[in-house]
Amino acid sequence: MHSPLILSLQVAIISTIFTTIIGIFFAYVVFRKNNMNGIADAILTLPMVLPPTVIGFFLLELFSYNSILGRVLNFLGISVIFNIKGAIIAAFIVSLPIMYKTVLARFISVNQEIILSARTLGITESVLFFKIILPISYKSIITGAVLSFARSLGEFGATIMIAGNIPHKTQTMSIRIYSLIQSGNYKEAYIWVGVMISISIVFMLIINKITSIGENAGYK
Repeated sequence: MHSPLILSLQVAIISTIFTTIIGIFFAYVVFRKNNMNGIADAILTLPMVLPPTVIGFFLLELFSYNSILGRVLNFLGISVIFNIKGAIIAAFIVSLPIMYKTVLARFISVNQEIILSARTLGITESVLFFKIILPISYKSIITGAVLSFARSLGEFGATIMIAGNIPHKTQTMSIRIYSLIQSGNYKEAYIWVGVMISISIVFMLIINKITSIGENAGYK
């Protein structure tokens, strides 16, 4: 039995871990492979412009028990639809473009002379990435992760499509607010709205703090 707050935090934390790792990976791949920038960027950015309900519909079709993937997962005993796993996947999909675009923008802005000099000195791509590019981009990575976490925490449309509205199982804060308004319980709805606004303010303060630290340290 979990409250909407615990469920929302669980979904946001797990999805942000995957979003951060995969977002950085795709950002670096697109950064290095100039010939695939257009197509890859369009695909990775698509969830940012699609309505969440459309994303939820495609996820529902992808993981339905009638699809190939759904049958394989069902055979393995893995349930995604109307399950917390579905909520995590939905949050991951809608927040990935934020992480990807934030990190990619920073990778592109890295001084190319540093990269060329490193390669001239014989530094391998893995060392270049982990020892030079990632440390330079730390502020953007943290900012992207915080924004992705906030987006995951407030996800509604795609989540309710694939995970449903099951109290203590898939009912996150956003879905709880929707249910309360539908039932006319505005008093409790205001409480959950206040909780989400408070958490969002904290996130904005964290981002502002990161930015100010970078500026005071002369980060470029």
